[in-house]
Amino acid sequence: MTDQQPASILLSGGLDSTTVLAIARAEGFACHCLTVDYGQRHRIEVEAAARVAIALGASSHRIVRIDLRSIGGSALTADIDVPHGLEPGEEGTPVTYVPARNTVLLALLLGHAEVLGANHLFIGANAVDYSGYPDCRPAFLEAFERLADLATVAAVERGVRFRVHAPLLELTKAEIIRRGVALGVDYSLTHSCYDPSPDGGACGDCDSCTLRRRGFSAAGVPDPTRYAG
Repeated sequence: MTDQQPASILLSGGLDSTTVLAIARAEGFACHCLTVDYGQRHRIEVEAAARVAIALGASSHRIVRIDLRSIGGSALTADIDVPHGLEPGEEGTPVTYVPARNTVLLALLLGHAEVLGANHLFIGANAVDYSGYPDCRPAFLEAFERLADLATVAAVERGVRFRVHAPLLELTKAEIIRRGVALGVDYSLTHSCYDPSPDGGACGDCDSCTLRRRGFSAAGVPDPTRYAG
């Protein structure tokens, strides 16, 4: 594209959302990043998001704070132990699922986009190498696009059509990593662990760490993650 269109990027600071930012930038969008500090136990990701936004040349980066701990219901937002050493998906939807998280985060991203005058929303949802979260499925993202067309002044009064981009949706973790490396992503800036040590080291065997480690191994790319111990 000749003129940079604005896009709203949901940036958690993890591997997937960082790759999505790199993809959106490579496609020529002016990338305005939104990070949500929702009270998650792995808030080290919020610090990672700030590093990533600078490193990848985001046009802007905003952090929004909400309190999903007041609802709880997840190992990430309540006093529930994060599972370790289990095969991802082994016990169905894991306790690290945060109720309605992507619905809440995409709603904030939609508001961010409408204020920016953007109709492109980017999210790092993945339906291949993931832990069984229902809000990472194509049907959910398609339904949210329809909701956006009914819920915003931009759509109802000006005919704007919002598009939710999920460029990683059908990629394996290894494919995601190879794509990011080709775009110059420094994955040492990112953080994925659900249960990091106090000094920020990754635990190495939660769902997220397991998928990340396997992804680097399958991609044939050195894993830059700093693991605890």
